[in-house]
Amino acid sequence: MISVLVVDDSVVVRRLIVDALTGLPDIRVVGTAANGRIALAKVDQLTPDVVTMDIEMPEMDGISAVRALRRSHRMLPIIMFSTLSSAGAAATLDALAAGATDYVTKPANVGSVAASIQAVREQLVPRMRALAGRGGRSAPPTRTRTPFTSPAARPTAGPVTRPVRTTPPRNRIDVITIGASTGGPDALAKVIGALPADLDVPVVVVQHMPPVFTRMFAERLNRMAGLRVVEAEDDMPINPGVVYIAPGDRHLEVTQRGTSRVTRLTDAPPENSCRPAVDVLFRSVNRVYGASSLALILTGMGHDGRRGCETLHAAGAEVIAQDEASSVVWGMPGAVVEAGLAHTVLPLAEIGTYLNTRMTAGRQARPKVVTR
Repeated sequence: MISVLVVDDSVVVRRLIVDALTGLPDIRVVGTAANGRIALAKVDQLTPDVVTMDIEMPEMDGISAVRALRRSHRMLPIIMFSTLSSAGAAATLDALAAGATDYVTKPANVGSVAASIQAVREQLVPRMRALAGRGGRSAPPTRTRTPFTSPAARPTAGPVTRPVRTTPPRNRIDVITIGASTGGPDALAKVIGALPADLDVPVVVVQHMPPVFTRMFAERLNRMAGLRVVEAEDDMPINPGVVYIAPGDRHLEVTQRGTSRVTRLTDAPPENSCRPAVDVLFRSVNRVYGASSLALILTGMGHDGRRGCETLHAAGAEVIAQDEASSVVWGMPGAVVEAGLAHTVLPLAEIGTYLNTRMTAGRQARPKVVTR
């Protein structure tokens, strides 16, 4: 049974979350709190497996409460409850930086109380099961801090996955493509922050996030990384040294236009219940770059990216997966590893170094351009 503490200053929202979780066979709400200060006391008293946390509250707001909880409860999953707005996105990213594990968005314009309850249930329940280790692998991440966020936390520790290296392709690399979900903001900050400012290939990324959040996330990465990081727009030229983040609720593809490569955004149906979807991006990368692609699957729930990795692997591209011990949830990378598609399985802290080494080798494999 997964025990949950619900923290929100709104009686209506607290009731909404409690109702969304009532009646589930494996989840029970053990308490509620109207602000962060009360929540700190109730966490010690009730020892919940998961906490849902509002951001704006009197006496002690959610971000301050997260910081305080992280000092004494490093392994406790904290899911922020955020509004789908610029202010809500910024505050949520601040909460992740303070150590929150994940977030969901408050329902808006869904039409009825029943629809709101269903929307909350659909977002919260899979995360709770995965983060509490009941519905997907989860394990403590590395303890290394980055400028973007402190380590997320989980209550259970999975087996330590040792670095695995098969014999990866040694093709030249013309593009790096990355897929991530739960825990991805922290993981992407580490990986992209480790890439050199003179990187001579583009990086295209799907991070499962809603609209507005992806733009704010790209802006934050752009401030902290040596590379230029942008939220992708339709028909943008794909240039070396630029990181393109898929916008929320749009699929991102790479397409060839004459001798140029450009981004393409679509409103095609979700895949793996996701839009943007990693599989959509990876398939398009394979069509344009083929064996000269390097695909990286980071922490996340579900299996989005597995089919795309199948396509890239079959074409001769290199596939890297984050290991279980450093993943917030080892769903996406675990699916790729279990399918035998990962040439290399690495802890998060080692991925940046590996990419830098691999790109140096890739440069040597590129044909030299002779100018007259």
